[in-house]
Amino acid sequence: MEKEMVRITACDVVDCSYNKHNACHTLAITVGGPGDTCPNCDTYLHGTQKGGLVDIQGGVGACKVEKCTFNNSLECTATNITVGKHQGHPDCFTYKPRS
Repeated sequence: MEKEMVRITACDVVDCSYNKHNACHTLAITVGGPGDTCPNCDTYLHGTQKGGLVDIQGGVGACKVEKCTFNNSLECTATNITVGKHQGHPDCFTYKPRS
């Protein structure tokens, strides 16, 4: 079975090295951490040097947030996600806690 990677449709974390024009340009991010209760973007890299690939729209490679509705076997099942700053760090804004 082949699964499409969930795409990051917007990223407002402009100080991330992978962010160019509010878009993520790394192949994949990992969501979750510290621990498994925060939907933090673990791939965030603060710096002046820009990385990633211009022709790539970032996706979610893994999700470690066990309590997220969209987490199924550490894979994201949302249609797409957005990333933004929350309390000084980048978070997945699509995160939805399980009921």
